[in-house]
Amino acid sequence: MASPASSAPGGVAVVGSGLIGRSWAMLFASAGFKVKLYDIEQRQVTYALDSIRKEMKLLEQSGSLKGSRGAEEQLSLISSCSDIREAVEGALHVQECVPENLELKKQLFAQLDGIVGDQVVLSSSSSCLLPTRLFSGLVHVKQCLVAHPVNPPYYVPLVELVPHPETAPATVDRTYALMRKIGQSPVRLTKEVDGFALNRLQYAIISEAWRLVEEGVVSPGDLDLVMSDGLGMRYAFIGPLETMHLNAEETVSCRRWRPVRHSQGGAEGKVHAGSTHLPVARTGGRGRDAADTAKDPPA
Repeated sequence: MASPASSAPGGVAVVGSGLIGRSWAMLFASAGFKVKLYDIEQRQVTYALDSIRKEMKLLEQSGSLKGSRGAEEQLSLISSCSDIREAVEGALHVQECVPENLELKKQLFAQLDGIVGDQVVLSSSSSCLLPTRLFSGLVHVKQCLVAHPVNPPYYVPLVELVPHPETAPATVDRTYALMRKIGQSPVRLTKEVDGFALNRLQYAIISEAWRLVEEGVVSPGDLDLVMSDGLGMRYAFIGPLETMHLNAEETVSCRRWRPVRHSQGGAEGKVHAGSTHLPVARTGGRGRDAADTAKDPPA
């Protein structure tokens, strides 16, 4: 494959001009890339460009505009396009941002597959559709992957890179470099899994939040405070594994938290149906867990 798209002065096509597409266009332009913004309806693209202009101007006024270029220079890098062949011509990276509909996305990637050459990365913004469902059977499957942003991408830097089993390592490397170039924080998933990483973590928290509220342990308002004024503030700086690592210097593994079978019983250590990672039962002694030397998340 060719050298990373991040080394090129332009060549990015954004397919779909909704909120996610507009955010991607702004991010690419902030790093100096020429962006062609495509949509099936010209009026939608016109609206998108107007929204981008207004947002960039406000960001510039508040000193929050990304990149070293001013708003006008960044805006000059973004152009509209109503022909998909024209949109991808000369592009080294295509970022798909159409609605989260499997058949729609498959039709789009099949169309792109018949247009692009061997130098183009085809990337989907899907938040949950697996690469095998999106890209299997495509001629250019080695050039395909999911690059899932967190909404809104302009303000939240994480991007999950999820490859198809046949995706070339160079495709992931190129996309990783490009995401870093535009100021995002890419993470590599080595294989596809339902929910990717972010949503699997998110829904584990949501599941336990519902359980605590449903069983009358805590009110909805106080539950949200546990996150916004507690765990959320901590995890905004360091993740759960780093938190456990920093909490106890002398231990090398965490055995306190492990998958356990669910039960409807009320004894200590029994867990609710649907829970997957909860504390193991406590034992006697000093009141610590069975693995007394394990790293505990700090309270």
